[in-house]
Amino acid sequence: MSVIQPSADNGQIQPSQEKLVVAKFGGTSVADYDSMQRCADIVLANLNTRVVVVSASSGVTNLLVALTQANVNDERRLQLLKDIAQVQYRIIDNLQSQQEVAATIDKVLSQMAVLSESLLLNRSKAIMDELLACGELCSSTLFSAVIREKGVKSQAFDVRAVMLTDSHFGKAEPQIAEIAQRAQTSLKPLLADNIIVTQGFIGADIEGQTTTLGRGGSDYSAALLAEALQANAVEIWTDVAGIYTTDPRLAPNARPIPEISFNEAAEMATFGAKVLHPATILPAVRQQIQVFVGSSKAPELGGTWIRHQVNEAPVFRAVALRRDQTLLNLHSLQMLHAQGFLAETFATLARHKISVDLITTSEVNVSLTLDKTGSDSSGHGLLSESLLQELSQHCRVRVEDKLALVAIIGNQIASTAGICSRVFKVLEPHNVRMICQGASPHNLCVLVTESEAPQVINALHQNLFE
Repeated sequence: MSVIQPSADNGQIQPSQEKLVVAKFGGTSVADYDSMQRCADIVLANLNTRVVVVSASSGVTNLLVALTQANVNDERRLQLLKDIAQVQYRIIDNLQSQQEVAATIDKVLSQMAVLSESLLLNRSKAIMDELLACGELCSSTLFSAVIREKGVKSQAFDVRAVMLTDSHFGKAEPQIAEIAQRAQTSLKPLLADNIIVTQGFIGADIEGQTTTLGRGGSDYSAALLAEALQANAVEIWTDVAGIYTTDPRLAPNARPIPEISFNEAAEMATFGAKVLHPATILPAVRQQIQVFVGSSKAPELGGTWIRHQVNEAPVFRAVALRRDQTLLNLHSLQMLHAQGFLAETFATLARHKISVDLITTSEVNVSLTLDKTGSDSSGHGLLSESLLQELSQHCRVRVEDKLALVAIIGNQIASTAGICSRVFKVLEPHNVRMICQGASPHNLCVLVTESEAPQVINALHQNLFE
């Protein structure tokens, strides 16, 4: 029997020489019974796919997040629990082994009810993480059952036995060495006889308390497990057929990219490409594990391979957009021919756990864009009053929001003549608030008003790719 897997060369299914593949399916891919059926067929099409990582079924995590909110009354809480149960039972109703699977799901649903009630009295982040983990626990149980009903041995595996993290609830940090040791001991021996279905996004600290890895945690989980198991490839199955030259909703002529390098993919993920989370690349880079991104709805369309080495490295590979950016402008005459101003500024930001993305400087000004993950849409969740007061003690502070970051991704951008003139010609009608180029050979970034960003993306795509 031929072993098959996606090929980025022509979009067809071709024989594979891979030894171990970890496949990850997002929420829309496991949204309902029919979707799970399609994903199970993808898994079974490649004999080397032995580990499957799943997100919660589409919409479930949002319902669980709603359960964690402080203003949820008892009536609303019961309705949310009912809505979550309905998602699970719409899938169970199509299974042959309904009674067995329902018993497992009912235990998780009961746990949700207890945890959501506990939050009324104790707004603990640890309890929130345990509640949020329930979505993945349900979907992994259901997906494993779907595979078994196709005549293949499959086992749902609690990833918390392997995915050791610190105790930073909500955005826990994986403990790489311990994960590898546990995976080799507890998980790898199961792969010979079973397709293992496990959870993305969740882990546990040394005390056994449930943690979550934060935004994009399911992709990251898959890559971490691939690294720990010394896999040959990670497949990220989502609702789009690979990574595109830009968001097709902004540029109708955007086209899929057959293969890109780790460096290019990391830049794209960092600067806003939604299909892949930046952290996913890190374990793959460490072990040079190739990553495939494809559509679970249309696997025959192929997708994008992310590899250490690629056949072609064009100057322009893609254009990425990251909305909702904050620009922090700092002005001080103390900077003029002085030492230590930047060090003091960054020390202040570090104390407040602020991550800086882009920076430009002049003699008396510094402009910074900030990573707003976890803050509210206005940026005030990130720029606290105490931080602004501390900065104001040694400089004048001005904050601008409603901005968007446009990143041109490619190769040797900093050393290729004519790049800037070509880009600036497109930008001429627009107000550019910041330009950054030179720190990386793989990007040129501009900051524009959010309202102009779609026109900028479309114009750049037409000029650079069409």
